Amino acid sequence: MILKVVVSVVCAAAVLTVGILIGHFGIDKGSSAPSWVNDVAKDVDEALIEKFLSEVDNIQIQENLRELTKVPHMATTPGDEQTVKLMLERWQDPETGLDDAWREEYMVYLSFPDTKNPNKVTVVSPTDAVIYTAREKEKPYTADQDDPEVVQPYAAYSPPGNPKGKLVYANQGKPSDYLELNKTMDLRGTIAITRYGGAGRAAKAINAAPYGVIGVLVYTDPLDINDGLMSDNNETYPHSWYLPPSGVERGSFNTHYGDLRTPYLAAKEDTYRIPVEDITGIPPIPIQPIGFEDAYVLICELGGEPAPANWQGAFNCSYNVGGPGFKQTSAFNSSDVKLDTFNRGELRNSSNVMGVIRGSVEPDRYVMYGNHRDSWVHGAIDPSSGTSVMLELTRVLGKMVKQGKWRPRRSIIFGSWGAEEFGLIGSAEYTEQYFTKLSERTVAYINVDIAVFANATLRASGMPSVQNVIFKAAKQVNAAGMESTSVYDNWIKYSNWTSPEHGLIPKMGYLTGAGSDYAAFVHYLGITAMDISYTYDRSKTNARIYPAYHTAYDTFDYASKYIDPGFFSHQAVARTAGNVLIRLADSLVLPLNCSDYAELLEMYLNRAVDLYQSKLQTVSISMEPLKRAVASFRSAASHLDQMILSSDLANETPMKVRRINDQLMLLDRAFLDPLAFPDKYAFRHVIWTSSSAGMSTFPGLADAFAKAESSGQSSDWDKVHYHLSVLSQNIAGAANTLVDVI
Repeated sequence: MILKVVVSVVCAAAVLTVGILIGHFGIDKGSSAPSWVNDVAKDVDEALIEKFLSEVDNIQIQENLRELTKVPHMATTPGDEQTVKLMLERWQDPETGLDDAWREEYMVYLSFPDTKNPNKVTVVSPTDAVIYTAREKEKPYTADQDDPEVVQPYAAYSPPGNPKGKLVYANQGKPSDYLELNKTMDLRGTIAITRYGGAGRAAKAINAAPYGVIGVLVYTDPLDINDGLMSDNNETYPHSWYLPPSGVERGSFNTHYGDLRTPYLAAKEDTYRIPVEDITGIPPIPIQPIGFEDAYVLICELGGEPAPANWQGAFNCSYNVGGPGFKQTSAFNSSDVKLDTFNRGELRNSSNVMGVIRGSVEPDRYVMYGNHRDSWVHGAIDPSSGTSVMLELTRVLGKMVKQGKWRPRRSIIFGSWGAEEFGLIGSAEYTEQYFTKLSERTVAYINVDIAVFANATLRASGMPSVQNVIFKAAKQVNAAGMESTSVYDNWIKYSNWTSPEHGLIPKMGYLTGAGSDYAAFVHYLGITAMDISYTYDRSKTNARIYPAYHTAYDTFDYASKYIDPGFFSHQAVARTAGNVLIRLADSLVLPLNCSDYAELLEMYLNRAVDLYQSKLQTVSISMEPLKRAVASFRSAASHLDQMILSSDLANETPMKVRRINDQLMLLDRAFLDPLAFPDKYAFRHVIWTSSSAGMSTFPGLADAFAKAESSGQSSDWDKVHYHLSVLSQNIAGAANTLVDVI
């Protein structure tokens, strides 16, 4: 009896408790959801994007550029420090600045000429009398070229030395060029003159050394940069955008990126450094750049046979290969070319300037935007066009944040990288220092280096997954100088292709090399990235890049007169890149498209089958695993994209949205293989690593096949099989990351 009473009491108490709880939570108190629910489900605000676009000001960008180019600002110089302080001042501004801004410092190994003992190129007689001396500094047309901080043209990381020998012309300094010369002459003890293009800067000397060449000159041929024009009386700057005869392209002559003495380690003061003599990827022999006015004098006096037709340039003389040496009828007959270089390596303190707008919902997810700050001289186009755009973008966004009108869903990190011109050093060291955090948390990286090469059309490169968000942004922005034409519609007129899935669309490029600060993010960390700029009409010029590139003529005067008068192209880039940035930072679901990636993989596969399958069958290597892997990726990508389209994710649990976003964010990490390319420093991405084969297909496979076909050795065919396996398993692995959880 007592037991029944106890049970009854307990049951009654339980029912009462449940009733109280139901009554308490069932009462309508206005909104039953916690305050954070609406924030979590919020998507990108199109009205805010329109406000951003309306506030980006071309005149502000113009004035940013004027300020940034007042003095030369080569890495670690006083001028560079001025730009560091400028970035900090702007990003710490109480009304238009960011949440926080600071500098990250690294102790890096750089290479400089000796200001008291300038590098020289001379023609000397058999008795060592100087017959001719190449110009040591570029001809001044404005006060900018007379600035005492303008560095003498030189090849960074070229060793010092005093080689003297007979001159030969080696075209672009490619391996095939030296091989061709070596068929008819002994290159030992010679000096080679080469032109820019075809091979990397350092490669022109690296390729020469095995043949006994003891020194190299390099110049920019007017055919490659000036559409053949040569006279500064009325054809080149200051009368047009073309390179004057004395203009010299400076540059970093190394094949690796990042600090050369701290490979795979951040270059902090106490970091272990390899000995200088153990550095690889730099010229083993002296190399020095000169202007085409001096190259003209040297090449037109060369003896020997005429060079092949495709080696000829714009000079009004025959490009002979050299005897070696000069013609018998030349005033330089029997003379040598002497190269005196006095470059030295130094450890210098270099700064990145970092800034952040903290995210409101997912502060641990980073959208990164960056550009380098340092230049070779004044650097109006490279890199200050990009920095002037970044400063305007941060001014507009920073003002919105300071006024309480906006805060992004995800954190936005801005990077003003130091010492890029010496080999992408600032960005590479940053990725090495924060390797784990960036790998786990970074959504995407937007690079805007040279924002404006010219003012004709947009140019964008990146992973296929970013194509859609770039297109969407470009459709919302007016093309430079056009009120009724979008950037997208203008772009498609200049560069397009027919996609099997989308029809006629603008043609995107790919980030296959290490041309700017996206390199470490793409190749080392596997972070989705893009590079955005405005460029020229390829049908109107053959210039390989804007003509004043890396010279003393890349100034505000040059940029404002000949590259982008009115700064409307700068404005279009700022609006487009900023639009993409906001969408990546604010969208509920990341605007990354896996099916576009699948389309690229299918294109690469079809090309590989056409090029390689027949030959591979003869050596018993099957491409079937690669075909299956690409098919599985297509299936998984289609499934994920369809699931995103068909779901009401604003009403799903936050964890489901987060899971999908992580799948999208981490896709490119799945293509990393740290062992696939042991001969390529810090290249780990099996789809986008650099390639020397020149084929539009998987780079590792293309290079391995080219080598095996050339050598015929079974060990090289084994390498082809290896790269097929690497590709197949990485692509299949990437597909597995896109499917539902096990």
